[in-house]
Amino acid sequence: MNRHITRRTLVAAALAAPSIVRAAEPIRLRVSVETPPTHGRTISAADFCRKVEDATKGAIKTELFHSAQLFTDQNVVTALVQNQVEMSIPGTWGLAGFVPSVDFAQLPALYARPIETAHKVIDGKTGQMVNTEIANKLRMHVLGRWLDLGFENWYGTTKALTSLEDLRGMKIRNSGGAGKAWRTSFLGAIPNTTPMPSVALALSQGTFDGLITTNETVAAGSLWEAHVHYALEDHQAFNAYVPLIAGAFWAGLSADHQALLTEVWETSIGDYRAHMAAAQAAAREKLLAHGVVFSVPDAAQIEAARNRMLAAQDGLVKQWRITPDIAAQALLDAS
Repeated sequence: MNRHITRRTLVAAALAAPSIVRAAEPIRLRVSVETPPTHGRTISAADFCRKVEDATKGAIKTELFHSAQLFTDQNVVTALVQNQVEMSIPGTWGLAGFVPSVDFAQLPALYARPIETAHKVIDGKTGQMVNTEIANKLRMHVLGRWLDLGFENWYGTTKALTSLEDLRGMKIRNSGGAGKAWRTSFLGAIPNTTPMPSVALALSQGTFDGLITTNETVAAGSLWEAHVHYALEDHQAFNAYVPLIAGAFWAGLSADHQALLTEVWETSIGDYRAHMAAAQAAAREKLLAHGVVFSVPDAAQIEAARNRMLAAQDGLVKQWRITPDIAAQALLDAS
């Protein structure tokens, strides 16, 4: 009898041993971004990864893949849904094809509004409503407040840009989303969508005449080497990145690890936003130093353009498939 019990005990112990080994193995957290190592998003992601490893004492092992080594912003959302990667921080433009309400920041009423207004909207009830829609539609977790990218502007190669009228007839690249394409067409230009890693080559080859992006993105990619010589700084829309975690991965984490990741992001996002703002300012100076010529539309031109666009607002909410309650709340939060 004792031999039988001893044998059973040994067998049970042997079967349990692999589980003990597996439990001791670190949890793998791969983070994918398409921006280069020098870009603020990548720098923020790297800092977050370091802090997570430190806070968990190595229980969560992070791997950061930058420069679209794994996925671009255009396909990383699908990768998250399919659990091919655990985390990404895609731009709202990359999410708009899956959750159209994310494009609310491109609505005419929010054209060229100040950063304080942008934060009121994305940190307020509007942002909460959009996060809920993302979670429900894509079955993934929004880790916390969005990471600023900054204001989008127009950038050109061979044609000087001194006013919005100068955009007419130009072929302008955007990163995706119905709003950017609509605004490009509204101002008489031709929209083009090209992933960021392919932009420098496409500019050099004359595939398009300019692009919508930010000072930081132009500087991080050294796009003056790809013949970007002009900037029309209208601050047309405030862009942000959304910290997303694959649903299956999030559900598999312990409550303690979920709380820890949330806390690391929340206690860091203020610094990340400040660093991004500083990076945008430094990028502008860098572009000036490399000969990029800046023009800033005056307040009257901005207001006139916004008023012209506003006539299409109600139809755009329906056309872009933005949830009406979210569009209405965005306007309320912005007021």
